[in-house]
Amino acid sequence: MLEIDTWRQRLRIRQIESGLETWEAYEQLMIGTGARPICPDIPGIDAGGIFGVNGLQSAIDIQSELDLTDAKRVVVVGGGYIGLEMAEAMALRGFKVALVEQASEVMNTLDVDMAINVSQALENGGVKLYREESLKAFETGKGRVAAVITDQRKVAADIVILGLGVQPNSELAADAGIPLGVNNGIKVNERMQTEIAGIWSAGDCVQSHHLVSRKPFYVALGTVANKQGRVAGINIGGGRAVFPGAVGTAITKVFDLGIARTGLQEDEIKPLGWDYATAKIDSPHRTGYYPDAGRITVKLLAEKGSGKLLGGQLVGDLNGAKRIDTIATALHAGFTVDRLIDLDLSYAPPFSPVWDPIQIAARQLVKNV
Repeated sequence: MLEIDTWRQRLRIRQIESGLETWEAYEQLMIGTGARPICPDIPGIDAGGIFGVNGLQSAIDIQSELDLTDAKRVVVVGGGYIGLEMAEAMALRGFKVALVEQASEVMNTLDVDMAINVSQALENGGVKLYREESLKAFETGKGRVAAVITDQRKVAADIVILGLGVQPNSELAADAGIPLGVNNGIKVNERMQTEIAGIWSAGDCVQSHHLVSRKPFYVALGTVANKQGRVAGINIGGGRAVFPGAVGTAITKVFDLGIARTGLQEDEIKPLGWDYATAKIDSPHRTGYYPDAGRITVKLLAEKGSGKLLGGQLVGDLNGAKRIDTIATALHAGFTVDRLIDLDLSYAPPFSPVWDPIQIAARQLVKNV
């Protein structure tokens, strides 16, 4: 699809094999153009051996490159979800791995005091970290990448994987006059309708509504995209469905460390001008005397005065990370910290202490709100 003519309700289409271009009419149009990796326009970016990651084909391309070359040194640029997962995968395969991150710690969807645990897990796994360094260029030779150049050093590389995040593929919509919002995501209402009659959109190309901040935001998560697609499909088919919003719940792992977050973090609360409190605890994820009782750190955030829960973060034993779903559910329900304490959560020594770590953190937080 090359062009959307919203006035005449038609699309300009090019057939891939023949190159023939035609116009096709539509009554209802669904835009699900997704997102693409952020690739900075810097010297050397077009050299061989540099990969963005945004789907299965990306992984196939990287695997093919590893099979066909004698690569030994992998540099990952960016310490978000994709960057961390790729760094772990390459380290486990025996490559010499370095990761360049502009911020003071990796995983900027966590507060710094929680993200420091993720940085430590990477280093313990053999990944060399270069924090607070900005990507400036790539050194190349014979058409291939040879090194990553930051504002502080040159890091030798046989393969570079970009984990700098993604941006919406919304240019086609913008060219058609369809309004965009946060991060150039397509503006939609709760039924996934754009501001142009007959045109719908869902997934990583649209902006979403944050249920805690009550403001539009951009989040590229498969869970959110799938729910939005379902809502759009029901409505296009003549039904009635709404997507009320999201809280940015996400979970991943780095080696043996589980990492999860939901709601707002401190850097997102401060610009809102809200007075908030935090509490952070360290607890076994199951009863302490039970064998293999790993530990988990829980951080909760709440609004002072009202006690309204604003967000939560977990790092620690892999078996405890899915507790983030308890916090996410509480956020969707608009819980205060007191209500979180009162939840009737399950207990048995193989699974949890008598007081679940989430509720232990809540009991600490309620003292501060």
